[in-house]
Amino acid sequence: MVRRLSALPPSHPDRRALRDQAIEAWLPMAYRLARRYARRGDLFDDLRQVATIGLIKAVDGFDALRGTDFPGYAIPTITGEMKRYFRDRTWFLRVPRRLQELRLDIGAARTQLCNSLGRSPTVADIAGYLQVSEDAVLEGLESGYAYRALSLSNPVGDDPGLTLGDTIGSTDQGYASVEFHVAMPPVLALLTERERQIIILRFYGNLTQGSIAEKVGVSQMHVSRILTGALAKLRERLVDTS
Repeated sequence: MVRRLSALPPSHPDRRALRDQAIEAWLPMAYRLARRYARRGDLFDDLRQVATIGLIKAVDGFDALRGTDFPGYAIPTITGEMKRYFRDRTWFLRVPRRLQELRLDIGAARTQLCNSLGRSPTVADIAGYLQVSEDAVLEGLESGYAYRALSLSNPVGDDPGLTLGDTIGSTDQGYASVEFHVAMPPVLALLTERERQIIILRFYGNLTQGSIAEKVGVSQMHVSRILTGALAKLRERLVDTS
């Protein structure tokens, strides 16, 4: 079917049906390849879809005149599609493609050098084998940390209740207000008793000016004037002491 499809011109009326039949006929081969590449953590359904895309590309790109049988052309096409999937889609952090490819080269170099040297290769050994700098090898090794991410819920240490997220520090918002709380008491002492009362009710008690007016027994407009004057005093004093 694939050979007949390859011989048909693009505008032939039978081409579409024959193409669908050819893809369906070769799907078992694509699924076998997907199953071979399935690994722990990789969804087989995703790989099967990728293998199907590779098969479609193989059916559309096959040229019988080149003298190659279809499996010999389709298998590298399908496996190449799955390798691109692993390279481009399974990294949790996006890293340059050159580093992704370098990481694969480093893995192959390690295997080869372990066999030839009889020991684990050093960074210098790998750099010499790949003909790259040692810094490039280190960069490629570090990029491997972007391939898989650990969940913050992963347990760590001997305590079964301790997770990775528990060991990661975070910014304490209280630090930003420490200086403010230290500087405010002596500055507030410079205000009158009424000014301090209104400032405390407004910013510590979160009351509106209308509520403050009722509580203090003055008009809301008077509260507004007192508040404006008190804030001006505080602002001036805090600027002078900063």
